[in-house]
Amino acid sequence: MNELSQQIAERIANTPEQKISFREFMRHALYTPNLGYYCQNRLPIGESGDFVTAPEISALFSQCLARQALEIFKHIPDSSILELGAGLGSLACDVLLYLEKENSLPVQYFILDLSGSLQCAQKERIQQYCPHLLSKVVWLSTWPENFSGLVIANEVLDAMPVDILRFKQEDCQLAFITHSAKGFDWRYDPIEDPDLQKMAEDIRESLPQDALEQEYITEINPTLSPWFKGLSEHLVQAVVLIIDYGFLETEYYHPDRSMGTLMCHYQQQAHADPLIHIGQQDLTAHVDFSAVIKAATQAEFNVLGYTTQASFLLALGLLDLAGENLSLIDHYALAQQIKYLTLPSEMGELFKVLALGKNYTLTLSGFKKPY
Repeated sequence: MNELSQQIAERIANTPEQKISFREFMRHALYTPNLGYYCQNRLPIGESGDFVTAPEISALFSQCLARQALEIFKHIPDSSILELGAGLGSLACDVLLYLEKENSLPVQYFILDLSGSLQCAQKERIQQYCPHLLSKVVWLSTWPENFSGLVIANEVLDAMPVDILRFKQEDCQLAFITHSAKGFDWRYDPIEDPDLQKMAEDIRESLPQDALEQEYITEINPTLSPWFKGLSEHLVQAVVLIIDYGFLETEYYHPDRSMGTLMCHYQQQAHADPLIHIGQQDLTAHVDFSAVIKAATQAEFNVLGYTTQASFLLALGLLDLAGENLSLIDHYALAQQIKYLTLPSEMGELFKVLALGKNYTLTLSGFKKPY
């Protein structure tokens, strides 16, 4: 076992029932200081990492977000941008350069990222591609105070630790992780937490009834409500753009997803076993956008729009931007980038965009029909 696996095994051994919830296991695997997947001295994103995000695929993605920011800035005085989980810094660079061209730079560009290695990569990227804008960027370890402007969360919610539930007929159990001489293993026990029991019962009502006759496994994220509450408390006036892969509950709880949506990414390969490569692979779950909307509205946000990534980018003039960039990049390469961002078989339909307003109610161009 590696050092992180040993720490988790010791944590399990020191609990009265020799088990921890899967959510705690996932939190350790991803966020243990210096050892968790996102907290090591390595870069998980990019061609040399385990997965690639939209800002790394094409600057067009970030330029579309910058266009949406321009519209928001017209209605929120002294706007800043807060990017949560800024990856390699590509989105920050491309957004700032586009806004500079439009003479509409934000007051500050805040980055809130828990990974020290990614923070270093972000600084290097900005110093390389737009060093004159480095003074605009401020790295944070907590929410900014009295923030106004645009909040961007691109592929953030899918990396939040989740609990796993197993439904079968009238029974519902919670997933735990145990450890023995044979290694880590799964264990399902009754739910003891009353709040989690209530959430599980609400989910049961959304499940396909015929699926319950066999077995239905799904994920639940109990930290959504406190997360949105914490964010809301630090905003004065803002728009929050959440971009991630997932579905509303009518699609999320589909018979085809009876084994859940938890996925692991290791060296550009996807698989479904979180109990191997601990600390060396990404663990993610698809986002239940209905649960996100419920938690956000309870935290005093209002929904400004919900659509697919393809529709959002096209509505913001993705194809027009492509024409402007033809002199900078080969036509074929640009076409491939657009396909990856918009085709249903790639990111176009699976990835959704949700816009939330805090003291902001105006219609956003990204949610108008693109045709």
